[in-house]
Amino acid sequence: MSNIELNDKKIQILEVAEKLFSEKGFDGTSIRDISKMAKINIAMVSYYFGSKERLLEALILYKTSDLKLQIESLLHENLEPLDKVNKLVEIYINRINCNRGIYRILHFELTSKKREENLAAFAELKKGNLKSLETIIREGQSKGIFRTDVVIPLITPTILGTFFHFHMNKPFFQELLHLNTETLYNDYIKNSLTKHIQQTIKALLVYEN
Repeated sequence: MSNIELNDKKIQILEVAEKLFSEKGFDGTSIRDISKMAKINIAMVSYYFGSKERLLEALILYKTSDLKLQIESLLHENLEPLDKVNKLVEIYINRINCNRGIYRILHFELTSKKREENLAAFAELKKGNLKSLETIIREGQSKGIFRTDVVIPLITPTILGTFFHFHMNKPFFQELLHLNTETLYNDYIKNSLTKHIQQTIKALLVYEN
C-alpha cells in the first residue's frame, strides 16, 4: 500500500475523500458519499482501495510523502544545525497549512479515537520524521550548540500544537490581529507565526547566554 500506483481516477477519489473527511469527519463520510461526489462507481472505489481505512491510509501517504522527502533532503544540506531546525519549522508549517484538511483529521479525529493502530503507514512516517529531527538535534548537541536535556519527541508537538491552536481559533485571531482576508491570514502564518514557532524552538534548544 505504501507504493500505491496513482492514476487520475485514484487521485480524483483521494481529493474528494480529503474534502469530505475534513468537512464531515471520517466517521461521517461513507464510501458511497465519496463515489457519488467523485462521480465514480462505488464498486470501482472499493476495488481501488478496499476499505475506508485503506483509502484514508492511501490519502495520508499521497499528501505527506513529500514532507518526508523534504525533511530527508534537509539533512544533507550544508547548513548549521539551528538553520536546519528553522527550515524544518518552515517546511512543517507550509505543508500543514497547504493541507489543513488532512492534518486536522490526523491530529485530532484519529488520535482522539485511537484509530491510529489501523494506520501503520502514518505511524511509520512519523517515526521517520522524528528520526530526521533527532539527527539534526544530535548534530547540534555534538557541536555544543544545543542543550543535552532536550526532550526531542516533544519538539514536533510544540510546532504542530501552536499551529493548530492558532488555526482552530481562526475567527478569534483574525479579529484580534486584523487579518480580515484569507491572504492576510496566510501571510501571517507564513511569516509571523512561523517566526514565533522558530523562536520558541530555539529557546528550547539553545543554551542561554
